[in-house]
Amino acid sequence: MATKPSVSAVRMRGLAVELPNQLREGFRLGRDADARLPANARIAVVAGMGGSAIAADLVRGITDIETPLLLTVGRSPTLPRGVGKESLVVLTSYSGNTWETLAAYDAARRQGASRVVMTSGGTLAERAERDSVPHVILPPGLPPRSAAGYMMGGLIGLLDHYFPESNEKRIDAIAARLSERQSEFAGARGAPARLARRFGNRVPLFYGNEMFVPLARRWKTQVEENAKRIAHFDSFPELLHNALVAWDAMSKAEARRWGVVALEGGSLHPSTAAGMAHLGKTILRKGVLAERLVFKAEDPLEALLEGVSFGDHFSLHLAALGGVDPLEVDAIVALKAAVARR
Repeated sequence: MATKPSVSAVRMRGLAVELPNQLREGFRLGRDADARLPANARIAVVAGMGGSAIAADLVRGITDIETPLLLTVGRSPTLPRGVGKESLVVLTSYSGNTWETLAAYDAARRQGASRVVMTSGGTLAERAERDSVPHVILPPGLPPRSAAGYMMGGLIGLLDHYFPESNEKRIDAIAARLSERQSEFAGARGAPARLARRFGNRVPLFYGNEMFVPLARRWKTQVEENAKRIAHFDSFPELLHNALVAWDAMSKAEARRWGVVALEGGSLHPSTAAGMAHLGKTILRKGVLAERLVFKAEDPLEALLEGVSFGDHFSLHLAALGGVDPLEVDAIVALKAAVARR
């Protein structure tokens, strides 16, 4: 007899299903904000941690190829020395109380950069209001990792005028198509649930190519926070020059503890494809669980978002199989309290 999902599990699943709607609403909030961004900005830094930073990593995958912005992601209380009067700094913290982001907010002021804030409230919103810094206020009350749709949509909306044309119709179309996948992704017979059952108790390792490396990071962090299991991520073709050696040397007994998922979008360079095929043969021979997922949408943004949604549901299915509460993050709460006492 199946165990009835906990209230926390039901809530987290509902939030995962809401990703497409979050994307649409976040875009509207970002686009409609009175941000007054510098028209000639060429360097933009998104300062944030956790899900806020990963959202920026994912958005960078399209800004790099579609806009003149050189967008970087700062996971630090400090900013690069090159940030100055001609730079744009977007301070992102869903809670508004991430100390690293608050420190970066002050650093951006000292370095003379144009600042924009994206948050649901907290100290960051208070400082932005006090200092008349443009800000995008997101709906509050969510676990930060479950606000990825708002964060991604908000960033794209905020930066919309740097694109050759508005992303509004694009976002609406992607959100509509992604909504159609949610019943499959959430269901016990869908591909994310089947992958979770195949993994069992194996240690997950996610590989991403090019613009999918942030997606691999997102899968890692979702498994760690939702399923409460250590996970890892890496990038290819780089890993073919190092990780391959470790796999080749690993004993079969040790290798069977691992599960690898390669996350891809579009076609690979022939040499990379050949290298990954060789790696696949190596790890399969050792008894590693190996899966390849290719997100084939013509629009790279849609491919990324489909990958985010698939991974979010996968992590929740893993949590259910492990009998853990996907909502609880007491360790992070304790960390924030310890930092606040310093």
